[in-house]
Amino acid sequence: MDVMQILQIVIPAAIFSAAPLIFTALGGVFSERSGVVNIGLEGLMLMGAFTGAVFTYLGEQWGMGAASPWFSLIVAVIIGALFSLIHAVASISLRADQVVSGVALNFLAAGLAIFLVKKIFDAGQTPIIQERIYKTNVPFLSDIPFIGPLFFSNAYYTSYIAIALAFLVWWVIYKTPFGLRLRSVGEHPMAADTMGINVTRMRYIAVMLSGGFAGLGGAVYATSIAGNFSHATISGQGFMALAAMIFGKWHPLGAMGAALFFGLAQSLSITGQQIPGLKEIPEVYLLISPYVLTILALAGLVGRAEAPKAIGQPYEKGKR
Repeated sequence: MDVMQILQIVIPAAIFSAAPLIFTALGGVFSERSGVVNIGLEGLMLMGAFTGAVFTYLGEQWGMGAASPWFSLIVAVIIGALFSLIHAVASISLRADQVVSGVALNFLAAGLAIFLVKKIFDAGQTPIIQERIYKTNVPFLSDIPFIGPLFFSNAYYTSYIAIALAFLVWWVIYKTPFGLRLRSVGEHPMAADTMGINVTRMRYIAVMLSGGFAGLGGAVYATSIAGNFSHATISGQGFMALAAMIFGKWHPLGAMGAALFFGLAQSLSITGQQIPGLKEIPEVYLLISPYVLTILALAGLVGRAEAPKAIGQPYEKGKR
């Protein structure tokens, strides 16, 4: 097997595995850029995966065919945004500890999703969905020498949507008035308030955006990778996305790059048995490699990453 063949296996798998992480990490960027810590990305992603699996299955029953998973993605964005309101109310309006609120959201999501699965399907998991997001060759682009087979063959449209959204989020945060207001409430909420910016409203919007993006990430994971939903579907993916956001220094493009890095690590557990040199490595080491790399990345870089100044600090109008 030559180098080109290895790259054709590894790169598409890495981009595919990174897509849910990119969506969720971008959501985390919105929330934490506004000054609200969102440890609840795992729970939001879990609710998105539950919604994606359930509504894809329902779409199949309703005769929606291949549109079922795309319909479920839209519903997952809405459910994720609404579910994130719990964290928003607790951490912004009630000024509760944001880390505790996020952890509580994770526990609530895990229990609620499994309870609903049991009530709806009388089982511990949803049925396997038939209409999934499948890989495809992008017309014309897949025929480009060298680049085509690596980036546009055996690809998933959700991966391209994730990458495109990373650039869109960068433009929104750094090139628009909304982004300037968002960053100002995360850096110095009192100064932003003085300038007439509604800090509470901006933070609510940011947390709901994080919920929508995380819900989308969870739904993409369920409809493209997992194929159904169970208690183990989102096994640390939300925390990995949170790590990608921090590793990327709270920057949309940095978060995307970090998610691609973690996606590469995850893809090795899938493709490792096809690659010379990795075949001899016990599979368990390849399976744990993404989590080990997450710890190493945070341990080595989080101290040098500059978080928004007011992150984790509740704000009450009129009080310093």
